[in-house]
Amino acid sequence: MLSPRLRTALAAATEDQLVYDLAGVESGFRRLTRELPGVRVRFAMKAAPVPEVLACLVDQGAGFDAASPNEIAQALASGAAPREVHYGNTVKSDEDIADAYRLGVRDFATDSVEDVTAVAVNAPGSRVFCRLATTGTGAVWGLSRKAGCSGEDAVRVLETARSLGLTPSGLSVHVGSQQMTTAAWRDAVDRIADVLVSLAGKGIRLDHVNLGGGLPAHGYYDRAARALNPPVHEIFATIRAGMVRLRQLAPGLDFLIEPGRHLVADHGAIRAHVMRLSSRTQLNGEREHWLYLSCGKFNGLYEIDRLQYRLVFPDHRGDPVPAVIAGPTCDSDDTFGEGRFPVPVPSQLRSGDPVWIMACGAYATSYTTLGFNGFAPLPLAFLPGERVTINV
Repeated sequence: MLSPRLRTALAAATEDQLVYDLAGVESGFRRLTRELPGVRVRFAMKAAPVPEVLACLVDQGAGFDAASPNEIAQALASGAAPREVHYGNTVKSDEDIADAYRLGVRDFATDSVEDVTAVAVNAPGSRVFCRLATTGTGAVWGLSRKAGCSGEDAVRVLETARSLGLTPSGLSVHVGSQQMTTAAWRDAVDRIADVLVSLAGKGIRLDHVNLGGGLPAHGYYDRAARALNPPVHEIFATIRAGMVRLRQLAPGLDFLIEPGRHLVADHGAIRAHVMRLSSRTQLNGEREHWLYLSCGKFNGLYEIDRLQYRLVFPDHRGDPVPAVIAGPTCDSDDTFGEGRFPVPVPSQLRSGDPVWIMACGAYATSYTTLGFNGFAPLPLAFLPGERVTINV
């Protein structure tokens, strides 16, 4: 759903740009904290490492999930206190850990004995969260292999942390990016509950659970161009019920959550333009229409392999024709949905006609190249928020 503010801004734009509605970001943050009262929010910076977005979230009371010392430095520059920054990446060198520690960070994610040993050496006395593996089932991106360990490993890691003078503080999960089911959250709670019981038997009582990322955005289509309608209200109800269950096992347990795209995706949109609408006969004899846009995989729409963004043609002309959508570069990967799902577009589009690309607030900046094929990153524009500071 395109907000009136974004619609007005896109209509007024005469050049390509990515527009963020900061008031929409603020509103989404307040809605999230109403749905999950008492849960501390750590925004996943990778989704929108944009100073204006980060400052807006700090004003609302958010902290940050950072994946590197550079992200930590940016979080601090945005006004976050070091205690509100969580080093959430389980992949880090000794130097990375030491740099984060010098910057004041004391919360570290881990998932192996090797990593937690390095944290003990380079960030002595810190608090560690052990990330549990999940299946990723039901998510657009499962994220099920690179990070996270088994329950048995988690017990071993946190026992090691205790023996090395660290504080075994919590468990964390990530149910997969753009998670579309409630079952994934129930499964994550089951995994956490089992480990809490095992840890209690070892005399380790945690103070936090980090529920991670995965909360979905609304404004996408899937690879077959069907609208994605995530059951957000049911997901929140499932999380609330899971929190009650986990607190019964560990009274006094506090919770964190690390949303990324959920807070920003639907509040950013791109004003791009048509490069060319053409038609060609393929080797199989079929004639195809191709719509080339000025924005594609390498300058704002990296996720086009898995997502179909909603396109709006404000100056639309002509009856619709099915067209393969592609970006402006000469790279064959620069094609929406791998070119397998044509999208209806106006048949009389001309080079230079504007096109609005919806739900681009997440990952449009962080995945952009510095200028692949000479196509520069998009300029940014911002619709101001209310800038009301929320004390939490």
